[in-house]
Amino acid sequence: MYSLHFFFKQDMFAAGTDTTFVTLEWAMTELIRNPEVMERVQEDVRRVVGCNQKISDRDVDKMIYLKAVIKETLRLHTPLPLLIPREAMNDTKLDGFHIPRGTRVIVNAWAIGRDPTSWDRPEEFCPDRFISSNVDFKGQDFHFIPFGAGRRSCPGTSFGISTVELTLAHLLHHFDWQLPRGMEGELLDMSEAPGLTVHKKSGLVLIAKPVLFN
Repeated sequence: MYSLHFFFKQDMFAAGTDTTFVTLEWAMTELIRNPEVMERVQEDVRRVVGCNQKISDRDVDKMIYLKAVIKETLRLHTPLPLLIPREAMNDTKLDGFHIPRGTRVIVNAWAIGRDPTSWDRPEEFCPDRFISSNVDFKGQDFHFIPFGAGRRSCPGTSFGISTVELTLAHLLHHFDWQLPRGMEGELLDMSEAPGLTVHKKSGLVLIAKPVLFN
């Protein structure tokens, strides 16, 4: 028989790997569709790293535009669109609605990230919106909550973000990327597959050209 500990570890592993992959796939998709953003973020990464082959956490801390690209990816393509359900602990009135105690509340983080009352040009991929902004995903800004907020926010936020940052930085530092011949970025299929996590409906296929550093 499998123990509860085994299933807990399995859930943690699946939650961490699937959402990380989804975020990286959407990030690369948006970058290949927006070549000017791709060029700028690669300049950011290569300026910090130089000719080094390995990238450290301290290097990533200096990559301001890379962090903005990841934030914008999480806003536009929230990997887990419906957050872990909450439950009202007391009878509550909200915007004229009566919410009885025990009501299960499901938060649509995907819709919040695209809310035109909170975001300018919400359907556009624009990392610059985060360059001069203090908005973060740590649960204090309620119009940007890809990891949730409060006591039930994602416990692996720091680890997940570090993994995405390091992986994306390595991909952008060591390779130049392009679509297969005959394909154009603006014609990429951006439709989403149904599921607990928001995968691309059709997989992303790119050609990687290694960069040689002297």
